[in-house]
Amino acid sequence: MRELPPHPGAHARVGAVTPPVGRRLVVEADGGSRGNPGPAGYGAVVLDAATGETLAETAASVGRATNNVAEYKGLIAGLRAARELDPQASVRVRMDSKLVVEQMSGRWKIKHPDMRPLAEEARGVFPAGAVAYEWIPRERNKHADRLANEAMDAAKRGERWEPSRSTADLDTGPGLPSPSDPQAAGQLAGQPAGQPAGQPAGQSGGHEAGEESGPAVPPPGWSADLGTPTTLVLLRHGETALTPQKRFSGSGGDDPELSPAGRRQAAAVAAALAARGTVQAVVSSPLRRCQETAAEVAGRLGLDVRTDEGLRETDFGAWEGLTFAEVQEKYPQDLAAWLASAKAAPTGGGESFAAVARRVAVARDKILARHSGRTVLLVTHVTPVKTLVRLALGAPPESLFRMELAAASLSAVSYYADGNASVRLLNDTAHLRDR
Repeated sequence: MRELPPHPGAHARVGAVTPPVGRRLVVEADGGSRGNPGPAGYGAVVLDAATGETLAETAASVGRATNNVAEYKGLIAGLRAARELDPQASVRVRMDSKLVVEQMSGRWKIKHPDMRPLAEEARGVFPAGAVAYEWIPRERNKHADRLANEAMDAAKRGERWEPSRSTADLDTGPGLPSPSDPQAAGQLAGQPAGQPAGQPAGQSGGHEAGEESGPAVPPPGWSADLGTPTTLVLLRHGETALTPQKRFSGSGGDDPELSPAGRRQAAAVAAALAARGTVQAVVSSPLRRCQETAAEVAGRLGLDVRTDEGLRETDFGAWEGLTFAEVQEKYPQDLAAWLASAKAAPTGGGESFAAVARRVAVARDKILARHSGRTVLLVTHVTPVKTLVRLALGAPPESLFRMELAAASLSAVSYYADGNASVRLLNDTAHLRDR
């Protein structure tokens, strides 16, 4: 499929993600002119529809132009950034330009000759039917408005707009601090946890008269009926022989089986879930400890087990099978880098937490699309469970070190039709008492 070139003068910041076919994205775009016509610019941001996470930003000056031209330029740039992330995505565009939204939705005729080619260009980025348009009040479009103003300010200084953060920071957030207790980091290796350690420079303009301010998006349960959410029940697998030894146990090791204690835990959680009777499907990591846990639960529920590669644990590279202390002794610099940044990978070709977050988000989106409105059990590992909770909360990567997650524990996240997510449960181990 032919790639569309970026708009001349635009600098895009796109996270290194590989979304699934049909991923749901949101584009928020804005543009303005200081003079109408006058020095003009646009800004656009691409968001994950399920979590609100920023995936891409783009902005540029467009020289001397009108507000409406700048708005259309922002729309085109935002759609192109979304297409770069996933050409097969379904996209919801949100803009505070009533003119652009109504014209692109087909409800208003495009009379001005300068607007027609821009509208056609926007329609050509994605296939027909892949993009929907929504008007939002100005105060809910502040991110794109800020980018547009940054681009115009840069042009006034004789510069081009540049990202304020590195590309990789978009989907990972700030760096990871070293935990006060090494066991907090160790739990991310599949071990039990220890104690865890400006205003824009101007107004972009270009807004039609008579717009009214709308309320902020309400939290789930406070808005109109959104229908039955899709709920992911997150089950960490039962213990293996490595778990009580607090050794790194990820995707790149010996793929251990459940220990006798782990099999008892799997039986206990299976009985608890059967008693609740709410799970309608089971999806598991491909690793043996998860497959064995999932088989125990699915057998009690009378369900089949689907496997998703995206739910596997982090590959810890050369650290597999080692304790935290052993890694600290053998690879002190690599360990320090890993603790300091979600983009750093373990020694020997392991995975960074940023890479894990990307593939977990892909798996999540596929599962939500397949099982809309249902309750699905995901049998997986420490890092994927914590990552799903982190993304649902919109929390930074260092929050991975701030969550306790025991073997065979249950957590749950519900996803609503408006894109909101709600954490319902975290690290429930009541079913393991007296085990």
